[in-house]
Formats: sequence, C-alpha cells, structure tokens
Amino acid sequence: QVQLVESGGGSVQAGGSLRLSCVGSGWIDSSYCMGWFRQVPGKEREGIADIDEDGSTKYANLVKGRFTISRDNVKNTLVLQMNSLNPEDTAMYYCAFHPYICPVDFRYWDFKGQGTEVTVSS
Repeated sequence: QVQLVESGGGSVQAGGSLRLSCVGSGWIDSSYCMGWFRQVPGKEREGIADIDEDGSTKYANLVKGRFTISRDNVKNTLVLQMNSLNPEDTAMYYCAFHPYICPVDFRYWDFKGQGTEVTVSS
C-alpha cells in the first residue's frame, strides 16, 4: 500500500516562503509522475505543479516563477519550494502520483495523504 505524507505547511506573511515535502512509502516507482495540488474549502482541487520521471516540470500559471517542484527518487521525496507567497495561496496542499502520465485533470491522480495546510496573511 502506497502512503504519502505531506509536511512543511504553516502560517506566513505575504511575501514569505515555505518548503513543502511529501514522503512516499510503499511502492513508489521513479517512473511515476508526481504532483502538487491544493484545495480551498468549497472549491475544486487544482493542480499547481508536476514533475515526470525525466525531471520535466509543469506549473499552473498562478504559481509559475514563484514555486519550484523537485523530486529525490532515492529518498522517495517530493518537494515544493514556495516563494513570494500571497494570501491567494492559502489552501490545503496535497501531493499525488500517477504511474504512467501526468494528467491535467486532478481526478486521475492518486491521492494517498492527508495534506498540509498553508495560510498566508496579508
């Protein structure tokens, strides 16, 4: 059974930074696409960044230039470095994986963690 544990969330002021981590246990293959998502109560979950097995990355326009996704396949760890945070980044953040591709639609991803909460105050 695969499990994902997200950590690193917290409360920061606008302009600040946070570094989120996601550690996978169980069978996480280095060929999997890994991604970060976020969700605000009452809104649909949205994808913000993903990284494939070759290290190619994609970002949502809202975070491009501010967030950086990276992975360490040896440590089964996915990281999201978030800089220049603003109140609109306040959300619960989740990591997820897909064994073959990096789907655009969040519904095709596999979420196995509880998330980590990020709060940005103005």
